[in-house]
Amino acid sequence: MEGTLMDLPASPDPLAAARALGPAVDAAADAIEASRSIPPDLAAALHAARLSRMLLPRSVGGDEVHPAAYLLAIQELARHDASLGWCTFVANSAALIAAHLGPAEAAAIFGPPDSLVAWGPPNGTVAEAVPGGYRVSGQFAFASGSRLATWMGVHCPVREADGSLRRNQHGRPAIRTLLFPAARAELLGDWDAIGLRGTASEGYRVEALFVPEAFSATREMPEARREKGPLYAFTQQGLYGVGAAGVALGIARAMLDGFAALARGKTPRGQALMATDPLVQDGFGRAEAGLSAARAWLLEILREMVAAAPAEGAFGIPDRARLRLGCIQAMQAAVAAADWAHHAAGVDAIRPGSPLERRFRDMHTVSQQIQARRAHFAAAARILLGEATQDFL
Repeated sequence: MEGTLMDLPASPDPLAAARALGPAVDAAADAIEASRSIPPDLAAALHAARLSRMLLPRSVGGDEVHPAAYLLAIQELARHDASLGWCTFVANSAALIAAHLGPAEAAAIFGPPDSLVAWGPPNGTVAEAVPGGYRVSGQFAFASGSRLATWMGVHCPVREADGSLRRNQHGRPAIRTLLFPAARAELLGDWDAIGLRGTASEGYRVEALFVPEAFSATREMPEARREKGPLYAFTQQGLYGVGAAGVALGIARAMLDGFAALARGKTPRGQALMATDPLVQDGFGRAEAGLSAARAWLLEILREMVAAAPAEGAFGIPDRARLRLGCIQAMQAAVAAADWAHHAAGVDAIRPGSPLERRFRDMHTVSQQIQARRAHFAAAARILLGEATQDFL
C-alpha cells in the first residue's frame, strides 16, 4: 500500500531511546533549571541517542522516523524535563529544512553527529538580495537551544536590488530562511522566563552577514521538497505543532503522575485520604480522560496522514487544518490537566522542588507560545467548514 508505515524502513526506536535517557535527565533537571542550559554531558547523550536527528532525512544521516513515534519520544523527554523536550523538538523541527536544501549544503550543516540548528521567528528584519546570496543585519529572539547550536538561521523578507520586496506564490512578501555557522551570531544571554528556563531561548544578533544562496531555503513551499519520504509531505509548521504538543503532553503526564503519588499519601486537615475523596477521583478521572483522548486523537491523525501521504508534493489544506486542530486540542487538554493537578494538590504544589511547581511554570510558558493559541481552533475550523485558502501552513 503506497505511503504506509511499510514505506518507512526500520530505524532506531526513539521512544525506547528517550526512556533510556530518562534517569540521566532526571538527575540533571535541577542543573538545567539553575544554569538555564542543557549540560554538555547530557547534550552528548542526546546526540548519542540520535534524538536530535529524528526528523532529519536519511540522506544526510538522519532517522526519518514516523511522526507518531516522534511525538511519543518528545512526550517522554518532556515528562522528565520540559526544557530538554523543548530543545529537542525545536532542533528536530529545524532539521526539516534539510529537505529543501541541496544535498551538499544539507550534508555540510547536518552531517556532523552533533549538528543542531537554532533560530528565532521572523520579526520584520529584511534581508538584502546581493550577488550570490543575501546580506542581513538585525537582532532576533527566542532561539531555543542556541547554546548547543552548530548552525543558526534567520527568517526574513527579501528586498530586491530595485527596492521591491520579493513575493511568494500567494503574492505576499516571501520569507527566506538563511543559514550560517553559529559562530557568526552574537548570543545576547537575555533569556529570563518563569518556565522552560533551561532552553536558553535567548536573543542573537548578526551584523552585515552574507549568506550564499545555496544556504537558504523557504518554509513556504512544502510542495517543493527534495526528499520524497512520507515525512516530508508534512509542512514544517505542521510538524512544529506536533513537537510543541508533545512537550505539553509530557508535562501534563508528569503532573498527573506526580499528583497521583501525592494523593495516595496525603490526608488534608480534617479530611480523608485524598485518593479516596470522590471529588478528587472525579477531577482526576476527567483530567486523565481528556489528556489521553487528545493524545490518542493526535496519534490517529498522524498515522492516517502517513498512510495517505502523497509520493510527491505536500498534504492538502484540509489535512493541514485537521493536524493543526489535533495539535491545539492536545495542547489545550494538557494545560487543563496540568491546571487541575496544580490546584487539587493545594500547598504541596507551591513549594520549589515539588513534582508540580516547576512543571506548572513550564506548562504556562509553553501555553504562551504561538502553537498554543486558541485562535487555531477557529483557523482550522474555517477550512474544514469550506472556506478556501491557499496558504495555510
